[in-house]
Amino acid sequence: MRSTLTRLIGAQICLHAAMTGLRMAAPLMALRAGYSPAAVGLLLALFALSQVFLALPAGRFTDRHGMRRPVQLAVVSAVLGNALAAAWPTFAVLCGAALLTGAASGLTVIALQRHVGRMAQDASELRQVFSWLAIGPSISNFLGPFLSGLLIDASGFRAAYAMLALLPVFTWFAVAGVKEHARVPTPEGHASGSSWDLLHDQAFRRLLLINWLLASCWDVHTFVVPVIGHERGLSATVIGSILGAFAIAATVVRMVMPWVSDHLREGRVIGGAMVATALLFGLYPLVQTAWLMGLLSVLLGFALGSVQPMVMSTLHQITPHHRHGEALGLRSMAINGSSVLMPLLFGSAGVVVGTAGVFWAVGAVVGAGSRMALGMSSDHGRHRGSP
Repeated sequence: MRSTLTRLIGAQICLHAAMTGLRMAAPLMALRAGYSPAAVGLLLALFALSQVFLALPAGRFTDRHGMRRPVQLAVVSAVLGNALAAAWPTFAVLCGAALLTGAASGLTVIALQRHVGRMAQDASELRQVFSWLAIGPSISNFLGPFLSGLLIDASGFRAAYAMLALLPVFTWFAVAGVKEHARVPTPEGHASGSSWDLLHDQAFRRLLLINWLLASCWDVHTFVVPVIGHERGLSATVIGSILGAFAIAATVVRMVMPWVSDHLREGRVIGGAMVATALLFGLYPLVQTAWLMGLLSVLLGFALGSVQPMVMSTLHQITPHHRHGEALGLRSMAINGSSVLMPLLFGSAGVVVGTAGVFWAVGAVVGAGSRMALGMSSDHGRHRGSP
């Protein structure tokens, strides 16, 4: 299992980096070409928008076809998007490339998460494998923009897009040798029906709401910290370092979690993270110095970074085995929908109540929601997705 997991983490890094690199380079190219911030905002929204609409079909597709075929389709989409950007780097083509690479990233995440979840034999292994898998996006969020920036400065945007088009090829070879799981037949009397039927399950609804609340905390931190930093007179380098400290802390906690997974319980970890996030959000607007903001950012990274493996472990325990892909699709749709809408909401709310008010309001809601997480059972009776 360790060898397979390593291959899948590498596959995820290469394909996701192809998207994150384009997500950094394309807006920069548009700004240098004279496009307005509104146009650049639209371009950025397209990376998440395609995942919103394709998440449910992607989930059902993975339930039917397993892991390799969806990932190979994602590779084709990511290569095509970046290759088109390299050949014809117009704004319209960049928008199309954003849709293609965003869709590729979303499809890959769902397919790999479903496959990895089925590799685990018990709740402890679920927490362990999802902790390892969660490290992949942390690495690719750094790798893609870093490589793109180097090539843009050295050889221009077209060279960067061409490099990004090559990265998913490694994903193709990484998944080629991975053995597929046997398809799970639909139990008699449990036809899939509509994906929305999953929402009839109270535990799944609660988990989806908790995950959405915590995903919104990532968005509000990314959105509001630069605003507060600007108000405090901090430089762009310092603001970037504060956000970078958050990402590093989230990566570190995910690297530690596999080693302590036997001692973790999903509800307690998620509930504790929500309480900690509420307290940290309450303190953030009150600090004035960069080092204190950096310290809060690190602590918040530890809290929020611990959540995804626990959410994924819980999701695989409470949803029917033959519908894991659909459940992952619903989760992906909710999170990406948040990434599209929440910045607009935060911006409007900031005008009315101020940036401090946004932090306090979101923190209060997350803190109140912690009771739902703390009430979750540690080892769910429907583990391994039995109907």
